[in-house]
Amino acid sequence: MAVDIVTEKILKRDWLITLGGSIAITALAWVYLRRLAVAMNDMGSLSGMAHLRPWTATEAWLTFVMWAVMMIAMMTPSATPVILLYARACRGRNNERQPFAPTGAFFTGYIAVWIVFSLIMTALQWGLEQAALLSPTMTSASPVLGGLTLIAAGVYQWLPAKNVCLGHCRSPIQFLSTHWQPGIPGAFRMGLEHGAYCLGCCWVLMILLFIGGVMNLSWAAAVAIFVLVEKAAPFGRAAGQIGSILLIVGGIAVVGGA
Repeated sequence: MAVDIVTEKILKRDWLITLGGSIAITALAWVYLRRLAVAMNDMGSLSGMAHLRPWTATEAWLTFVMWAVMMIAMMTPSATPVILLYARACRGRNNERQPFAPTGAFFTGYIAVWIVFSLIMTALQWGLEQAALLSPTMTSASPVLGGLTLIAAGVYQWLPAKNVCLGHCRSPIQFLSTHWQPGIPGAFRMGLEHGAYCLGCCWVLMILLFIGGVMNLSWAAAVAIFVLVEKAAPFGRAAGQIGSILLIVGGIAVVGGA
């Protein structure tokens, strides 16, 4: 009985430490984005760079960092449930006294996927700027393009690929049981796999940041909350379907009003 009590206390501590770490990472990311938004406003341009001119290496790097931090801020909350389950499963499977190293490797693998995606978003932002399709406030300068993006995001919600990826994200226990790999390298690979499913589920929603404004933190928070609800709430699938209809209707209205 005493051993059981001690074990339960340890597991509870693991849960608190893992959850606290996720909350701290998310909070720091949002604080950084808030400070960045304020700094860009003080400079008189939310983009922080001249429109329609080649980026310098420094500007490209800062844009990439902005996107990477944005992805960490938005996606860490929705990944927290599977991270917590992994930490507990890691102790149970491997009898490890401290599962924090493999849990950290799992989270690192997950975030690595979104950091690679940040490179793509950085390149996309550059292309949109050079094509004069992105305003200095980092929002779509073309109502037609913005409306079509909303429609595409809504349609994607109904595609089989979206449903498959969402199913993995909504069933973390099943994912861990079918994709388990031992050791820290295995944990990293599992994080990559889960991140890939998560990317397949949410990448179109990230494109919507160009519609509401990349540094519009209220818009970014709304997208992040939608992702969290869709992946973790019991009514997540229904919420996603309702959201898809709203996106399509909104997109049609924007295109029709252009």
